Amino acid sequence: MICLLKNYLRSARFVVKPSISDALFHASSESSTLTLPVESSQFAGSGHQVVGQYDIDILVGKVHARSSDDEVFRCLKDDRECNAIKLSHDLIDQLLRQFNDDWKSALGVFRWAASRPGYKHSSQAYDKMVDILGKMKQMDQMEAFLEEMRQAQLVTLNTIAKVMRRFAGAGKWEKAVRIFDQLDTFGLEKNTDSLNLLLDTLCKERYVEEAREIFLLLKSHIAPDAGTFNIFIHGWCKINRVDEAQWTIQEMRGNGCHPSVISYSTIIQFYCCQYNFQKVYELLDEMAVRNCPPNVVTYTTVMCSLSKAEKFEEALQIASRMKTAGCKPDTLFYNCLIHTLGRTGQVKDAAEVFEVEMPRTGVAPNTSTYNCMIAMLCHHAQQQKALTLLQDMENLKNCKPEVQTYYPLLKSCLKTGKIDSLLSKLLDDMVNKHHLSLDSSAYSLLIHGFCRAKRSEWAYNLFEEMIKKDIKPKYRTCRLLLDEVKEKNMYDAAEKIEGFMKLL
Repeated sequence: MICLLKNYLRSARFVVKPSISDALFHASSESSTLTLPVESSQFAGSGHQVVGQYDIDILVGKVHARSSDDEVFRCLKDDRECNAIKLSHDLIDQLLRQFNDDWKSALGVFRWAASRPGYKHSSQAYDKMVDILGKMKQMDQMEAFLEEMRQAQLVTLNTIAKVMRRFAGAGKWEKAVRIFDQLDTFGLEKNTDSLNLLLDTLCKERYVEEAREIFLLLKSHIAPDAGTFNIFIHGWCKINRVDEAQWTIQEMRGNGCHPSVISYSTIIQFYCCQYNFQKVYELLDEMAVRNCPPNVVTYTTVMCSLSKAEKFEEALQIASRMKTAGCKPDTLFYNCLIHTLGRTGQVKDAAEVFEVEMPRTGVAPNTSTYNCMIAMLCHHAQQQKALTLLQDMENLKNCKPEVQTYYPLLKSCLKTGKIDSLLSKLLDDMVNKHHLSLDSSAYSLLIHGFCRAKRSEWAYNLFEEMIKKDIKPKYRTCRLLLDEVKEKNMYDAAEKIEGFMKLL
């Protein structure tokens, strides 16, 4: 690999200048039949409140169930109702968020909007479209968009970050390097910031040795800073080479940079992942000696890892140690504390932290805080309290439910058998109220739950929808569903599932 890197570097010009889940799950109180009406729009995202929701609903409804981006483009372009909608950057940005996992719909909508007289996409919309294409491994389309942006002088360092990250994530690290090499053609400069961006991209995708070679080649032309070395500390830890990470701290000092709380916390996080808490405590002591006190992130990392290792008392002691040190807690700290208290069955104490301590310290809860509380309450069979929290959450402006919010509630419904009533309402709210789409985990949860409840038809319908959305079910899910449909003599369904399993 290093030989390939060196060969490439020699040639590079380093110049230093509605689907079923989206449909309304109606279940009549007089019948246990799941009604699947005409499929509604495919939504994705986290349920942001936006202007023009009626217009969005119209557009998404037209786009639904199209087989290609060209078909999406044509259906919108030929539709009088769609062409009467006044476009805005906010409207398009929301559509792209909703089609975050559906590149064909996103691309078709993007092209249709670009074709509308008087409308010009924002650079943010281009960035989002580039990222969607890269995320869905449509690399040729992504490069074409980057070229469009270059010609329109819309490329920013944020654009470059997305493109390099997607290339590296797809295993094409050489293309990420080439993009850096071509920065001047985008009107951007090769400097410490852009170099750090490249190194960070490579290290996060585990190409740490390649990043190191590039750094050694360019460091005489582009001066490193503390951030450069912290990137390598993170990279070495990511590939389990903590000795190199600790050596990098010495290298920092040799280059006139002082190791920071980030430097130490990264290595502490590595040892936490290894459950090597002796090393963690040694590093905490070293930080104190070097007058580099841990911050809330450090303490939270240690507390969460101790909790994960089921060392709950030690985790709570870390929380006390942080408060004694005068370190101000934040939302993530409280989320971990609530989780730890919940794991030890201290539900009342967790509720007091949420209801009393957080307001007193001026720390606002976020979506994860509510998710943690709801999961804890569901786990302790307090479903009604969990539903009350969900309602409270829905009334907040900056803290809306996401798919993960609903997991424990859906699981609780399946466990208690409330499939025809509460489950239907929850799914209805997810799709029509908060504009959420099921992800792979949610599909699997429902399919497994429906199979256990002997609702094989519903489970198979969801399986078909997963395939249609290019979401690949796990083998275990396929095996369970296959056994259930065979038991119900659903031979056509069994044949399709077996055919799909051969492709896994």
